[in-house]
Amino acid sequence: MTATRPVPVPTPKASPSRRRLPAALAVAVTVALVASRFGAADPTTWVLETVWVMAGLPLAILMRHRFPLSDLLCGLLAAHALVLMVGGHYTYAEVPAGDWVRDWLGWERNPYDRLGHFVQGFVPAVLVRELLVRTSPLRGSRWLPPLTVCACLAFSAVFEMLEWLAAVTGGEAADAFLGTQGDAWDTQWDMFCALIGAVCALLLLSRVHDRALVRLGVDRLAAAS
Repeated sequence: MTATRPVPVPTPKASPSRRRLPAALAVAVTVALVASRFGAADPTTWVLETVWVMAGLPLAILMRHRFPLSDLLCGLLAAHALVLMVGGHYTYAEVPAGDWVRDWLGWERNPYDRLGHFVQGFVPAVLVRELLVRTSPLRGSRWLPPLTVCACLAFSAVFEMLEWLAAVTGGEAADAFLGTQGDAWDTQWDMFCALIGAVCALLLLSRVHDRALVRLGVDRLAAAS
């Protein structure tokens, strides 16, 4: 008996008119990235916080024809980049909007870093889901949501280990990057916020994401294969 190999799903090709949003977002993110560098509170912290944008944006542009991303995912990635750039510009513990929320609610710490880690779970959940739907046998499987959440938690744990490495190598100079604000449980809170973000993304956006993938042509091509 001869084993048959699964037929790979072709990469969808969207019309140029449908790819205007990703192009506009790429330009906007580039401009915002450059602007966020001027007057940054701590240049080292700015680099550490925005390195994901500096690496991810060129990769998305280079892969735009071979593996175009859905408009939904592009919008979320742009929003995530903005969160990172604001945190890098001010440092997470000093973001003015976070100070306003802290004072308004009577909290003891600036909560902007909690938002950052919530988004760190929310946006990667859609990214991981899109990659798994388009490149793995998990499409339509009940295992897709839990494995997506696990991947987001793994990414959050890796990020916390990078923060630990920064603390070990940088000492007090890494305090602005860590942004613990004296919270002994900051690492656990960060990963918990990422978990909540990933779960919320799947609950709120799974159907919207499916429709975005249909517009990209993923369902049609999968059926044809």
